[in-house]
Amino acid sequence: MQELLQGIMGMDLGQLIMMVIGGLLIYLAIAKDYEPMLLLPIGFGAILANIPFSSAIGPDGFLSVLYNAGIRNELFPVLIFIAVGAMIDFGPLLQNPFMLFFGAAAQVGIFATMIASLFMGGWLKELGLNINIGLKEAASIGIIGAADGPTSIYVANKFAKDLLAPISVAAYSYMSLVPIIQPPVIKFLTSKQERMIRMEAHESKIPKIVKILFPIMVTVVAGIIAPISVALVGSLMFGNLIRECGVLDRLSKSAQNELANLVTLLLGITIGSTMVAEKFLNPATIVIMVLGLLAFIFDTAGGVLFAKFLNLFLKQKVNPMVGAAGISAFPMSARVIQKMAQKEDPTNFILMQAVSANVAGQLGSIVAGGILLAIVPALLK
Repeated sequence: MQELLQGIMGMDLGQLIMMVIGGLLIYLAIAKDYEPMLLLPIGFGAILANIPFSSAIGPDGFLSVLYNAGIRNELFPVLIFIAVGAMIDFGPLLQNPFMLFFGAAAQVGIFATMIASLFMGGWLKELGLNINIGLKEAASIGIIGAADGPTSIYVANKFAKDLLAPISVAAYSYMSLVPIIQPPVIKFLTSKQERMIRMEAHESKIPKIVKILFPIMVTVVAGIIAPISVALVGSLMFGNLIRECGVLDRLSKSAQNELANLVTLLLGITIGSTMVAEKFLNPATIVIMVLGLLAFIFDTAGGVLFAKFLNLFLKQKVNPMVGAAGISAFPMSARVIQKMAQKEDPTNFILMQAVSANVAGQLGSIVAGGILLAIVPALLK
């Protein structure tokens, strides 16, 4: 009888709170349609991990086995990037290579938040709070601004394993809230006249050989600049090469569907299993959530302000909202920008440019993650 009641008797307030948080994530996934493919498994994983004496975690627990097999060794993020690469069409970016600059500018939030995290770490210590934010932790928090869950997981797993759960939840939660976060920032930084700027679409047929060579060349160049980024960039570009080569249609479709769905499912529930009360319910989690939001705001603002700066010199003006699409939340951010443009002027179509910037942001976030992986250990030597 005692064994039957051990779950009830072993329940503490922290576990109960975490189960409620898990339920809230499931609610947001189902009722609000916020990244349901990720928030629902994460929420359910959190519930499984916080049931007292849960057999799902621990040395023989299947979630712990999945964590060791797929996240501790970075396998799941790499597989996700292969799937994402197979989904992405770089055609719009190759037609508008100018948009690469917006993909780079919108990563400013990563480095701005990294610096802010370092300052906040020192400030929190002065207040007597035992929250250690060194250079590695700051880099792991800053990468939330990449708006790219797998990149956030990859970097956090390298630099700050103890912060993996809150960083992952922050990254995916804010990705799902892009339609809520971006519009107010964009409206604050732009005028109605700027939001109504029209942009000509430069449509041209991209030769197949260019689409095939592009992922190969990006991998080689990025790999030479930052060899530690090869796993991230290489897996994304390999997936894209499968898509564009024209002789592996079946594998391309498998990567886009079966691989993406299966790994996303396992990744979500495994990340949820790391949200145990004793590691998640602490002041550091609140700090990470606040700084993660700041990173998204900085990224959006960086892209918009860069576009406004370019307009000082360009004859053909750029709609500053396109700069905000330079974050990696693909294709959600591009849709948000087009929706805002049509709200100001129903006949204004800037989706092509927004998608180009959004694809560039996907590349930019991975390169930024690779740069952090390269420079942070060097700075600590």
